[in-house]
Amino acid sequence: MNGWNIANIFEEIAATIPEATALAHGDETISWGAMNSRANGVAQHLLDSGLVEQDKVAQYLYNSPHYMESVLASFKAGMAIVNTNYRYAADELVYLWDNADVCAVVFHATFIPQIVEIKDRLPRIRAWLCVDDGSLPCPDWAVDYESLTASPVETNVEGAWGRSGDHLMLLYTGGTTGMPKGVMWRQDDLVGALEASNRNKLPEQPTAGVVAARLKGAGPKGLPGAPLMHGTGFFNSLSTMLLGGSTTTLAGRNFDVEELLTTIESAKINSISIVGDAFAKPMLRALDAEPGRWDLSSLRVIISSGVMWSRETKDGLLRHNDRLIMVDSLGSSEAIGMASNVSTKDSAESRTGSFSLGPNTRVVTDDGRDVEPGSGERGRVALRGRTPIGYYKDEEKSAATFQVIDGVRYSIPGDWAEVRSDGSVALLGRGSQCINTGGEKVYPEEVEETLKTHAAVADCAVVGVPDERFGQAICAIVELFDSSVNNDVLVDHVRSKIARYKAPKHVIRVDTVGRAVNGKLDYKKLTALAVETVTSK
Repeated sequence: MNGWNIANIFEEIAATIPEATALAHGDETISWGAMNSRANGVAQHLLDSGLVEQDKVAQYLYNSPHYMESVLASFKAGMAIVNTNYRYAADELVYLWDNADVCAVVFHATFIPQIVEIKDRLPRIRAWLCVDDGSLPCPDWAVDYESLTASPVETNVEGAWGRSGDHLMLLYTGGTTGMPKGVMWRQDDLVGALEASNRNKLPEQPTAGVVAARLKGAGPKGLPGAPLMHGTGFFNSLSTMLLGGSTTTLAGRNFDVEELLTTIESAKINSISIVGDAFAKPMLRALDAEPGRWDLSSLRVIISSGVMWSRETKDGLLRHNDRLIMVDSLGSSEAIGMASNVSTKDSAESRTGSFSLGPNTRVVTDDGRDVEPGSGERGRVALRGRTPIGYYKDEEKSAATFQVIDGVRYSIPGDWAEVRSDGSVALLGRGSQCINTGGEKVYPEEVEETLKTHAAVADCAVVGVPDERFGQAICAIVELFDSSVNNDVLVDHVRSKIARYKAPKHVIRVDTVGRAVNGKLDYKKLTALAVETVTSK
């Protein structure tokens, strides 16, 4: 076997702690033994449907136990999974499933109308597995998911080809600056990347009994605040379950901070994954409004990935639980664990957007040189080691992101940064959104994070708009807690903290910036809004 295969790991965990909880959702709990048995039934159906090694299985699901369960089933059968953004419209779904060569789809019944609209355009798909969510009956062209799990299947199922650490999973990412791209992770590399921060790591090569040996009963209890369809939620859930832990998902399909806090208390959750202040600020406001309502003593770790969250918010959360360890994780679908920022009650004051590089990370210029600390030069964050093998069916984009420097292969997703004289890294943002105003480069994330330190700002986005004098002008699109605050006050707030040329020239107020559930902003749509608003004045 070429490295670690996730199905093999999960099966050993299930055999060792079969009664421990693996998945929880609302009032429903599924043990490791039951999850494994149920996944066997689903895996057998995939094989009986004629799917073969490394055929693609799409999860078109809201958060629910069926997500991780069907992932396990796919891996058991030797197939690759394809995450599906449930917000996609018809043409986007067709593009995704056609580009990924999807052969089977596991879907919630509520999506039946969307599938009916496009089903005839996807002749490659041979198996449709319908998950009952109380919305619509299972159609005759699909099989009822629960019928495949009704009778326990204790014998572990696998295809005639067996399993391998070379077997893939596809994580589709992007879409705001182009069509989605399928990041190809070998299962062995993914396990290695997720295990990197564990004190008791799995060995480089699989060894009989080593997974069971490191289990001391049930593992940690994790809750993904973001959807499992995105890397932030999925990777953190998978990381927890590799330790024999459990994934608890919220029953509501829209973020509800009261449900989140109530579930943390009732399920005694140990760690949650969130997306910056978009989650953390509502948490803090709810806790401040009703101090003492929620017992969060079980919660030890909050991990934020994808969007930075402010020190002020972290300090506020520590008032309600001084044992918290709060982690800013710099990573992406293409690079896990590039850098981090850890805050506790005892840690020194840390700046938002300041990271410590990981042991396999460097900041490099376009010609492959390391950025010198304190030089003020800018470069892109590059990660070596356990990284994806490329983008599915896209050699050109693969070559641009996965580059060889000094004979070593690196993943360089496009995060620009400076290296301070003390060796810490100041994250600037993605170059694709960089604003050039009067010859000065301004990264939206830096201005956004500065704006969000003002108490009146709930969320914001910063984009560039055409400007006759400077080429581009900085425009802030703000979502406010307090609408009585004057725009000039917000601009002055930015000027007081960073260079004046980075302050917004225009401020647009909106009810919501439309941040997606994975924390990302649609900069293309927001730029169009800003241009239309500014030019119409």
